[in-house]
Amino acid sequence: MTQNEIFAQRLKNARVMKGYSMDELVAAMGNSLSKMAISKYEKCQLSPSSSVLISLSKALGQPVDYFFRPFTMQIESVKFRKHKSKLAVKQEESIKQNISDMFERYITIEEICNASVKFVSPFKKPVSSAEQVKEAALKLRDFWNIGSDGIINVIDLLEEHGIKVMEIDAPESFDGLSSMVNDVYPVIVLNKALPSERKRFTALHELGHLILNFDDSVSEKDEETLCNLFANEMLILESMFRRIVGDSRREITYPELRAVQIHFGISCDALMYKAKTCGIISEPRYKSFCIQKNRNSAFKERIEQSYYPQEESNRFNRLVYNALSNELITISKAASLLHTSVEEVRGDLMPI
Repeated sequence: MTQNEIFAQRLKNARVMKGYSMDELVAAMGNSLSKMAISKYEKCQLSPSSSVLISLSKALGQPVDYFFRPFTMQIESVKFRKHKSKLAVKQEESIKQNISDMFERYITIEEICNASVKFVSPFKKPVSSAEQVKEAALKLRDFWNIGSDGIINVIDLLEEHGIKVMEIDAPESFDGLSSMVNDVYPVIVLNKALPSERKRFTALHELGHLILNFDDSVSEKDEETLCNLFANEMLILESMFRRIVGDSRREITYPELRAVQIHFGISCDALMYKAKTCGIISEPRYKSFCIQKNRNSAFKERIEQSYYPQEESNRFNRLVYNALSNELITISKAASLLHTSVEEVRGDLMPI
Protein backbone atom coordinates (compact mmCIF):
# COMPACT_ATOMS: atom_id res chain seq x y z
CA MET A 1 0.00 0.00 0.00
CA THR A 2 1.15 3.54 -0.71
CA GLN A 3 1.37 6.09 2.09
CA ASN A 4 -1.83 7.78 0.86
CA GLU A 5 -3.66 4.44 0.80
CA ILE A 6 -2.50 3.69 4.34
CA PHE A 7 -3.69 7.12 5.49
CA ALA A 8 -7.09 6.66 3.82
CA GLN A 9 -7.71 3.30 5.50
CA ARG A 10 -6.35 4.41 8.88
CA LEU A 11 -8.56 7.50 8.84
CA LYS A 12 -11.68 5.45 8.21
CA ASN A 13 -10.67 2.90 10.84
CA ALA A 14 -10.05 5.62 13.44
CA ARG A 15 -13.41 7.22 12.67
CA VAL A 16 -15.24 3.89 13.04
CA MET A 17 -13.31 3.15 16.27
CA LYS A 18 -14.54 6.45 17.69
CA GLY A 19 -18.08 5.65 16.54
CA TYR A 20 -18.28 8.79 14.42
CA SER A 21 -20.16 9.33 11.21
CA MET A 22 -18.49 11.76 8.81
CA ASP A 23 -20.86 14.50 10.01
CA GLU A 24 -19.94 13.79 13.64
CA LEU A 25 -16.23 13.96 12.80
CA VAL A 26 -16.81 17.34 11.11
CA ALA A 27 -18.52 18.57 14.31
CA ALA A 28 -15.70 17.17 16.52
CA MET A 29 -13.24 19.20 14.45
CA GLY A 30 -15.23 22.38 14.96
CA ASN A 31 -16.36 22.39 11.32
CA SER A 32 -12.82 23.21 10.23
CA LEU A 33 -13.10 20.48 7.60
CA SER A 34 -15.98 19.60 5.29
CA LYS A 35 -17.70 16.22 4.98
CA MET A 36 -16.68 16.16 1.31
CA ALA A 37 -13.02 16.59 2.26
CA ILE A 38 -13.21 13.71 4.73
CA SER A 39 -14.84 11.56 2.09
CA LYS A 40 -12.06 12.37 -0.36
CA TYR A 41 -9.39 11.56 2.25
CA GLU A 42 -11.01 8.17 2.91
CA LYS A 43 -11.24 7.45 -0.82
CA CYS A 44 -7.56 8.31 -1.26
CA GLN A 45 -8.46 11.25 -3.52
CA LEU A 46 -6.83 13.91 -1.36
CA SER A 47 -3.66 14.20 0.77
CA PRO A 48 -3.86 15.95 4.17
CA SER A 49 -1.80 18.95 5.20
CA SER A 50 0.10 18.90 8.48
CA SER A 51 -2.53 21.13 10.13
CA VAL A 52 -5.34 18.79 9.02
CA LEU A 53 -3.41 15.81 10.36
CA ILE A 54 -3.04 17.46 13.76
CA SER A 55 -6.76 18.31 13.84
CA LEU A 56 -7.73 14.74 12.90
CA SER A 57 -5.36 13.37 15.50
CA LYS A 58 -6.97 15.44 18.27
CA ALA A 59 -10.54 14.74 17.16
CA LEU A 60 -10.03 11.00 16.83
CA GLY A 61 -7.73 10.52 19.83
CA GLN A 62 -4.90 8.98 17.83
CA PRO A 63 -1.23 9.99 17.58
CA VAL A 64 -0.30 11.53 14.24
CA ASP A 65 1.96 8.64 13.25
CA TYR A 66 -0.98 6.23 13.66
CA PHE A 67 -2.33 7.46 10.32
CA PHE A 68 0.78 6.29 8.47
CA ARG A 69 1.55 3.08 10.38
CA PRO A 70 1.85 0.26 7.82
CA PHE A 71 -0.63 -2.60 8.08
CA THR A 72 1.38 -5.57 9.32
CA MET A 73 -1.54 -7.97 9.60
CA GLN A 74 -4.97 -8.19 8.02
CA ILE A 75 -7.73 -8.99 10.49
CA GLU A 76 -10.17 -11.14 8.59
CA SER A 77 -12.66 -12.15 11.26
CA VAL A 78 -13.95 -10.76 14.55
CA LYS A 79 -17.46 -12.09 15.15
CA PHE A 80 -20.19 -11.39 17.68
CA ARG A 81 -22.50 -14.18 18.80
CA LYS A 82 -26.04 -13.17 17.83
CA HIS A 83 -27.58 -14.16 21.16
CA LYS A 84 -24.87 -12.32 23.09
CA SER A 85 -24.81 -9.02 21.29
CA LYS A 86 -27.21 -6.30 22.47
CA LEU A 87 -25.35 -3.58 20.60
CA ALA A 88 -26.38 -1.38 17.71
CA VAL A 89 -24.58 -2.08 14.43
CA LYS A 90 -22.57 1.14 14.80
CA GLN A 91 -21.41 0.11 18.28
CA GLU A 92 -20.46 -3.36 17.04
CA GLU A 93 -18.41 -1.89 14.22
CA SER A 94 -16.65 0.48 16.62
CA ILE A 95 -15.76 -2.39 18.96
CA LYS A 96 -14.62 -4.63 16.09
CA GLN A 97 -12.34 -1.90 14.76
CA ASN A 98 -10.91 -1.27 18.23
CA ILE A 99 -10.21 -4.98 18.56
CA SER A 100 -8.51 -5.10 15.16
CA ASP A 101 -6.32 -2.12 16.02
CA MET A 102 -5.35 -3.44 19.46
CA PHE A 103 -4.74 -6.93 18.10
CA GLU A 104 -2.49 -5.66 15.32
CA ARG A 105 -0.36 -3.75 17.84
CA TYR A 106 -0.31 -6.75 20.20
CA ILE A 107 0.99 -9.10 17.51
CA THR A 108 3.60 -6.52 16.48
CA ILE A 109 5.12 -6.23 19.97
CA GLU A 110 5.01 -10.00 20.51
CA GLU A 111 7.03 -10.49 17.33
CA ILE A 112 9.52 -7.78 18.35
CA CYS A 113 9.99 -9.37 21.78
CA ASN A 114 9.81 -12.95 20.49
CA ALA A 115 7.16 -13.46 23.16
CA SER A 116 4.35 -15.31 21.37
CA VAL A 117 2.58 -17.90 23.52
CA LYS A 118 0.88 -20.76 21.70
CA PHE A 119 -2.68 -21.49 22.74
CA VAL A 120 -3.38 -25.18 23.34
CA SER A 121 -6.79 -26.57 24.21
CA PRO A 122 -7.03 -29.93 26.01
CA PHE A 123 -10.57 -30.50 24.72
CA LYS A 124 -11.54 -32.30 21.56
CA LYS A 125 -14.65 -34.34 22.47
CA PRO A 126 -18.00 -32.52 22.18
CA VAL A 127 -19.78 -31.54 25.39
CA SER A 128 -23.52 -31.14 25.85
CA SER A 129 -24.35 -31.56 29.55
CA ALA A 130 -23.76 -29.75 32.83
CA GLU A 131 -21.75 -32.67 34.21
CA GLN A 132 -19.45 -32.70 31.17
CA VAL A 133 -18.85 -28.95 31.58
CA LYS A 134 -18.00 -29.38 35.28
CA GLU A 135 -15.59 -32.16 34.36
CA ALA A 136 -14.04 -29.87 31.74
CA ALA A 137 -13.45 -27.15 34.35
CA LEU A 138 -11.74 -29.68 36.60
CA LYS A 139 -9.64 -30.98 33.69
CA LEU A 140 -8.57 -27.48 32.67
CA ARG A 141 -7.56 -26.64 36.24
CA ASP A 142 -5.39 -29.75 36.19
CA PHE A 143 -4.03 -29.00 32.69
CA TRP A 144 -3.08 -25.46 33.71
CA ASN A 145 -1.81 -26.56 37.16
CA ILE A 146 -4.20 -24.27 39.01
CA GLY A 147 -5.07 -26.63 41.84
CA SER A 148 -8.41 -26.46 43.66
CA ASP A 149 -8.15 -23.09 45.40
CA GLY A 150 -9.17 -19.69 44.07
CA ILE A 151 -7.66 -18.11 40.94
CA ILE A 152 -5.75 -15.05 42.12
CA ASN A 153 -5.80 -13.21 38.78
CA VAL A 154 -7.97 -14.53 35.96
CA ILE A 155 -6.64 -12.14 33.29
CA ASP A 156 -3.00 -13.00 34.04
CA LEU A 157 -3.88 -16.71 33.91
CA LEU A 158 -5.48 -16.39 30.48
CA GLU A 159 -2.60 -14.37 29.04
CA GLU A 160 -0.07 -16.86 30.40
CA HIS A 161 -1.76 -19.52 28.27
CA GLY A 162 -1.80 -17.68 24.96
CA ILE A 163 -5.17 -15.92 25.14
CA LYS A 164 -5.00 -12.21 24.40
CA VAL A 165 -7.18 -10.22 26.77
CA MET A 166 -8.18 -6.72 25.69
CA GLU A 167 -10.17 -4.18 27.67
CA ILE A 168 -12.15 -1.44 25.99
CA ASP A 169 -14.47 1.42 26.85
CA ALA A 170 -17.89 0.14 25.85
CA PRO A 171 -21.60 0.67 26.56
CA GLU A 172 -22.96 -0.77 29.82
CA SER A 173 -24.89 -3.40 27.83
CA PHE A 174 -21.59 -4.92 26.64
CA ASP A 175 -19.84 -7.34 29.03
CA GLY A 176 -17.44 -9.08 26.68
CA LEU A 177 -16.89 -11.26 23.66
CA SER A 178 -14.47 -13.89 22.45
CA SER A 179 -13.24 -14.72 18.98
CA MET A 180 -10.64 -16.78 17.19
CA VAL A 181 -9.13 -13.95 15.14
CA ASN A 182 -8.26 -15.23 11.65
CA ASP A 183 -9.24 -18.66 13.07
CA VAL A 184 -5.85 -18.83 14.80
CA TYR A 185 -5.52 -16.35 17.66
CA PRO A 186 -7.84 -16.58 20.69
CA VAL A 187 -8.95 -13.16 21.93
CA ILE A 188 -11.20 -12.17 24.84
CA VAL A 189 -12.49 -8.60 24.96
CA LEU A 190 -13.87 -7.15 28.19
CA ASN A 191 -15.64 -3.96 29.17
CA LYS A 192 -13.02 -2.27 31.36
CA ALA A 193 -15.74 -0.64 33.51
CA LEU A 194 -17.04 -3.96 34.86
CA PRO A 195 -16.75 -4.63 38.62
CA SER A 196 -13.96 -7.08 39.36
CA GLU A 197 -16.12 -10.13 40.12
CA ARG A 198 -18.21 -9.60 37.00
CA LYS A 199 -15.12 -9.08 34.86
CA ARG A 200 -13.55 -12.32 36.15
CA PHE A 201 -16.77 -14.24 35.53
CA THR A 202 -17.19 -12.76 32.05
CA ALA A 203 -13.58 -13.59 31.12
CA LEU A 204 -14.06 -17.24 32.10
CA HIS A 205 -17.49 -17.38 30.45
CA GLU A 206 -15.84 -16.25 27.21
CA LEU A 207 -13.05 -18.80 27.78
CA GLY A 208 -15.79 -21.45 27.80
CA HIS A 209 -16.89 -20.35 24.33
CA LEU A 210 -13.28 -20.50 23.11
CA ILE A 211 -12.14 -23.73 24.67
CA LEU A 212 -15.17 -26.02 24.83
CA ASN A 213 -16.32 -27.97 21.80
CA PHE A 214 -20.10 -27.89 22.07
CA ASP A 215 -22.16 -30.62 20.45
CA ASP A 216 -24.30 -29.56 17.49
CA SER A 217 -27.39 -30.40 19.52
CA VAL A 218 -26.63 -27.58 22.01
CA SER A 219 -28.67 -24.45 21.24
CA GLU A 220 -27.12 -20.99 21.41
CA LYS A 221 -29.12 -20.24 24.56
CA ASP A 222 -28.03 -23.50 26.23
CA GLU A 223 -24.42 -22.77 25.26
CA GLU A 224 -24.64 -19.47 27.16
CA THR A 225 -26.00 -21.32 30.22
CA LEU A 226 -23.25 -23.95 30.04
CA CYS A 227 -20.56 -21.28 29.70
CA ASN A 228 -21.97 -19.59 32.81
CA LEU A 229 -21.68 -22.94 34.58
CA PHE A 230 -18.11 -23.35 33.31
CA ALA A 231 -17.13 -19.88 34.61
CA ASN A 232 -18.76 -20.55 37.97
CA GLU A 233 -17.00 -23.89 38.34
CA MET A 234 -13.64 -22.42 37.31
CA LEU A 235 -13.94 -19.73 39.98
CA ILE A 236 -14.91 -22.19 42.71
CA LEU A 237 -15.22 -25.94 42.30
CA GLU A 238 -18.45 -27.51 43.51
CA SER A 239 -16.47 -29.82 45.82
CA MET A 240 -14.76 -26.80 47.43
CA PHE A 241 -18.05 -24.91 47.75
CA ARG A 242 -19.69 -27.88 49.47
CA ARG A 243 -16.70 -28.18 51.81
CA ILE A 244 -17.23 -24.55 52.85
CA VAL A 245 -21.05 -24.28 53.12
CA GLY A 246 -22.15 -27.91 53.42
CA ASP A 247 -24.28 -30.25 51.30
CA SER A 248 -27.71 -29.02 52.36
CA ARG A 249 -28.77 -25.68 53.79
CA ARG A 250 -32.09 -24.03 54.49
CA GLU A 251 -30.38 -20.63 54.53
CA ILE A 252 -26.92 -19.30 53.68
CA THR A 253 -26.06 -16.08 55.48
CA TYR A 254 -24.62 -13.01 53.77
CA PRO A 255 -21.40 -13.00 55.90
CA GLU A 256 -20.71 -16.56 54.69
CA LEU A 257 -21.22 -15.58 51.05
CA ARG A 258 -19.10 -12.44 51.41
CA ALA A 259 -16.20 -14.45 52.88
CA VAL A 260 -16.30 -16.80 49.87
CA GLN A 261 -16.64 -13.82 47.51
CA ILE A 262 -13.55 -12.13 48.97
CA HIS A 263 -11.43 -15.28 48.79
CA PHE A 264 -12.52 -16.64 45.41
CA GLY A 265 -13.45 -13.45 43.55
CA ILE A 266 -16.96 -14.60 42.67
CA SER A 267 -20.12 -12.59 43.27
CA CYS A 268 -22.79 -13.41 45.84
CA ASP A 269 -25.30 -13.72 42.99
CA ALA A 270 -23.16 -16.40 41.31
CA LEU A 271 -22.70 -18.21 44.62
CA MET A 272 -26.43 -18.32 45.32
CA TYR A 273 -27.04 -19.61 41.80
CA LYS A 274 -24.39 -22.28 42.39
CA ALA A 275 -26.02 -23.26 45.68
CA LYS A 276 -29.32 -23.72 43.83
CA THR A 277 -27.90 -25.69 40.87
CA CYS A 278 -25.91 -27.94 43.23
CA GLY A 279 -29.03 -28.68 45.30
CA ILE A 280 -27.56 -27.09 48.43
CA ILE A 281 -30.57 -24.77 48.70
CA SER A 282 -34.02 -25.35 47.26
CA GLU A 283 -35.47 -23.76 44.13
CA PRO A 284 -38.09 -21.84 46.21
CA ARG A 285 -35.35 -20.49 48.49
CA TYR A 286 -33.40 -19.23 45.48
CA LYS A 287 -36.52 -17.62 44.01
CA SER A 288 -37.14 -15.92 47.37
CA PHE A 289 -33.59 -14.53 47.25
CA CYS A 290 -34.17 -13.14 43.72
CA ILE A 291 -37.52 -11.57 44.70
CA GLN A 292 -36.01 -9.92 47.77
CA LYS A 293 -33.16 -8.54 45.70
CA ASN A 294 -35.51 -7.10 43.10
CA ARG A 295 -37.80 -5.49 45.70
CA ASN A 296 -35.22 -4.23 48.21
CA SER A 297 -32.72 -1.75 46.73
CA ALA A 298 -30.58 -1.69 49.90
CA PHE A 299 -30.36 -5.50 49.85
CA LYS A 300 -29.54 -5.45 46.12
CA GLU A 301 -26.77 -2.91 46.66
CA ARG A 302 -25.32 -5.01 49.47
CA ILE A 303 -25.40 -8.22 47.43
CA GLU A 304 -23.83 -6.57 44.38
CA GLN A 305 -21.04 -4.83 46.32
CA SER A 306 -17.62 -5.59 44.80
CA TYR A 307 -14.86 -6.64 47.19
CA TYR A 308 -12.27 -8.39 45.03
CA PRO A 309 -9.28 -6.30 43.81
CA GLN A 310 -9.69 -4.98 40.27
CA GLU A 311 -7.80 -6.81 37.52
CA GLU A 312 -6.41 -5.26 34.36
CA SER A 313 -4.87 -6.62 31.20
CA ASN A 314 -1.30 -5.26 31.24
CA ARG A 315 0.80 -7.81 29.34
CA PHE A 316 0.79 -5.68 26.18
CA ASN A 317 2.08 -2.61 28.06
CA ARG A 318 4.72 -4.72 29.84
CA LEU A 319 6.00 -6.04 26.51
CA VAL A 320 6.22 -2.53 25.03
CA TYR A 321 8.23 -1.17 27.95
CA ASN A 322 10.37 -4.30 28.04
CA ALA A 323 11.21 -3.81 24.36
CA LEU A 324 11.95 -0.15 25.01
CA SER A 325 14.27 -0.83 27.95
CA ASN A 326 16.12 -3.44 25.88
CA GLU A 327 16.45 -0.95 22.99
CA LEU A 328 14.42 -3.11 20.63
CA ILE A 329 12.19 -0.14 19.79
CA THR A 330 12.46 3.64 19.96
CA ILE A 331 10.44 5.91 22.24
CA SER A 332 8.40 7.10 19.26
CA LYS A 333 7.64 3.49 18.28
CA ALA A 334 6.58 2.75 21.86
CA ALA A 335 4.30 5.79 21.86
CA SER A 336 2.77 4.68 18.57
CA LEU A 337 2.10 1.17 19.87
CA LEU A 338 0.63 2.50 23.13
CA HIS A 339 -1.43 5.17 21.37
CA THR A 340 0.05 7.84 23.63
CA SER A 341 2.50 10.73 23.40
CA VAL A 342 6.28 10.55 23.38
CA GLU A 343 6.28 12.86 26.41
CA GLU A 344 4.10 10.47 28.40
CA VAL A 345 6.34 7.51 27.56
CA ARG A 346 9.40 9.52 28.60
CA GLY A 347 7.66 10.34 31.87
CA ASP A 348 6.96 6.65 32.50
CA LEU A 349 10.69 5.94 32.02
CA MET A 350 11.66 8.06 35.01
CA PRO A 351 13.89 6.05 37.41
CA ILE A 352 12.11 4.55 40.43
